[in-house]
Amino acid sequence: MPKHYRPAGKKKEGNVAKYVTRSQAVKLLQVSLVTFRRLCILKGVFPREPKKKVKGNHHTYYHLKDILFVKHDPLLEKFREMRTYEKKLKKAQAKRNKDLYERLRTRKPTYTLDRLILERYPKFVDALRDLDDCLSMVHLFAALPALERENIEVKRIHNCRKLSHEWQAYIARTHKLRKVFISVKGIYYQAEVDGQKITWLTPHALQQVLPDDVDYSVMLTFLEFYETLLAFTNFKLYHSINVKYPPILDPQLEALAEELYALSRYLDANTRSSRASGSDQVEGQENEKQHDESDLRLAQLQHQLPHNEPGALMHLVEDAAGEDEDDEDTKDCKNLFKDMKFFLGREVPRESLLFVIPAFGGIVSWEGDGAPYREADQSITHQIVDRPTQGHIFLSREYVQPQWIYDCVNARVILPTEGYLVGRVPPPHLSPFVNNEAEGYVPEYAETIKRLQAAARNEVLPMPGTGKEDLEDPQRLLVEGIIDRAEAKEATEKKRKMETLKEQYHDELKMEIEGATYSSMINRNTESNAASGEAREESVPDLEQTAEDGANMAKIVMSRKKRRLLEAIEIGKKRKQANVDLLKERKKKNEADVLPPKNGLSGARRPRSQDEEARRRASLP
Repeated sequence: MPKHYRPAGKKKEGNVAKYVTRSQAVKLLQVSLVTFRRLCILKGVFPREPKKKVKGNHHTYYHLKDILFVKHDPLLEKFREMRTYEKKLKKAQAKRNKDLYERLRTRKPTYTLDRLILERYPKFVDALRDLDDCLSMVHLFAALPALERENIEVKRIHNCRKLSHEWQAYIARTHKLRKVFISVKGIYYQAEVDGQKITWLTPHALQQVLPDDVDYSVMLTFLEFYETLLAFTNFKLYHSINVKYPPILDPQLEALAEELYALSRYLDANTRSSRASGSDQVEGQENEKQHDESDLRLAQLQHQLPHNEPGALMHLVEDAAGEDEDDEDTKDCKNLFKDMKFFLGREVPRESLLFVIPAFGGIVSWEGDGAPYREADQSITHQIVDRPTQGHIFLSREYVQPQWIYDCVNARVILPTEGYLVGRVPPPHLSPFVNNEAEGYVPEYAETIKRLQAAARNEVLPMPGTGKEDLEDPQRLLVEGIIDRAEAKEATEKKRKMETLKEQYHDELKMEIEGATYSSMINRNTESNAASGEAREESVPDLEQTAEDGANMAKIVMSRKKRRLLEAIEIGKKRKQANVDLLKERKKKNEADVLPPKNGLSGARRPRSQDEEARRRASLP
């Protein structure tokens, strides 16, 4: 009997037993395709790519275990009940049975996704890891208009807006925001909650146009799950800071569409009250145990105390007292805009700035009803505007563009406001999500920000790319790939010059001791320099040749697989270097087209010649 022959009725093996197509899965579950897609989204079941597609490449495959997992879910039975209910409702409406129709409308079956949240995310950290898409989707629908033909209801839009403001209020209150970047798509934020970095995108506050080529039923199914997930996450986060959830907002501020400011006030009030009540409840117990705990803690600290270090006990006590405090990153974010008061103009992105400025310790107000303070307040230090002219200018404050706030947040230092004054072209808005050192190209403004950061920390920056050990051994750095050949040549030339000057200095000292004349000293110096230069050129090896020989020897002993991998890495490096060269070339071209600035004002474009002006006019229609 051939080995591949399988008698009828025997068990299937291989990919045939592990995977099923979508049509087979729909037939197995006995549901419609729309219900199957909805079940897969809610349960987290996604298509798979088997190594061998037994039914052909034009099918979508699923794991058989995933389909059986969906088959035994109670939600499947609930969807069947809803389908039966809709049939009964349509039948009663077609027969014009009003009593039955009204009675059925009040008995519509409902379901919740609470059990699915606990099933998919057993731990809170798992939910935080999967929160990026959730936040982006909720913030997107919070900015969309209600549309009846796409089943986008007003109630769902308001719920998304409420959940997004609750999340932003928590991040601002706990100072967990880390990065902000404004792009064409929207505003990117990154926060760090319980050690997990969460990045989400919010659309700009503009009128949104809904395209026709988007399946909104699929997006609404995702949104249904994400709303429940974000509600559970907000509940957990609010209870972690002893605040009741859901929050009860000021109805006046809520009517004025100032939910974020109302939430921040609610958080401040509840955290103060919870601290006061908690301190009153445990005050009696703490007084009884305070003496015993302090003695025990001091004994432990005394046991850890080094005997030969004076004042170490005070250091240990300070460390023990600061164990429960925020980390250094949170402290820096909390004190960035400390003792600063901001006022927002009507033309700036108010909702974003109301979120970012309090997250970094600032106080902010705006123009309109419900604002904490007015524009005429003399304690305002900065006014954020985006108009070239102002009706009334206060000399006690600075008028800056909104980009200054975001650049200060990303740099973690207060940047000079000269480049962000009203009417000027601001510096380039650099992305904090890009590692300039890894990309190989550091923009000029990034270098300026680095110097400002070093000055704020009272540090001295080393030379970019090289240090003392780099000058001593440029050949090693070239072989390891830390510097390129041009930098290695420059370092070698610098080393030669230093050695030449050093020998010349020693020769002059010897001749001065011997009592030689100045002319003979110069002649002997030139002769010795020429001879030493020739000898040094012979002694110093060629770095390029040495590196090339080492690379060739390494390739010879490599296997074919590793050699191809190395070639792919080299191709990637060349592609990255080509991008860097292109950026540098564009920078040189822009600098050549712009005249040098006069009296500190921005530069003007180079005037066109007569030939260029004639070509430009000829190209016009």
